[in-house]
Amino acid sequence: MKIVFETPDQPEVHALIAELDAYQYGLYPPESVYALDLSALRQDNVLFAVARDGDGAALGCGAIVLTPEFGELKRMYVRPAARGQGLASRLLQALEGAAAARGCPRFVLETGPLQPEALALYERLGYARCGPFGDYPDDPHSVFMHKAAA
Repeated sequence: MKIVFETPDQPEVHALIAELDAYQYGLYPPESVYALDLSALRQDNVLFAVARDGDGAALGCGAIVLTPEFGELKRMYVRPAARGQGLASRLLQALEGAAAARGCPRFVLETGPLQPEALALYERLGYARCGPFGDYPDDPHSVFMHKAAA
């Protein structure tokens, strides 16, 4: 498996994002889903990575939105059939490494309390819970986390 930084504007990535949206909207009310659309993922300050298998099929994706204060992890998703192989960890580490190389001082994210696997992944990779950041409201359907860049 390989991780490649690419444009999100391709059919396979659209399918991944649609799967992620269906999953999130199945767990949380619409007003508590803080997803970026595809046009936002194409901005110059966004690093977007795709995890692909040996045949080139997209298995997962993730993005980091860079600001002067932090890099925000967004749109992290691995297809269920590809889980349990360390792919999410590798994807997140690739994103963090690329953001740190651009001078990003710390990483933040917003996820939900009904995603125990995601919470365990982030904690295992050094993220700690914190309060809301940026423009996020204090939402009971949100868990906010942060980590200093290495």
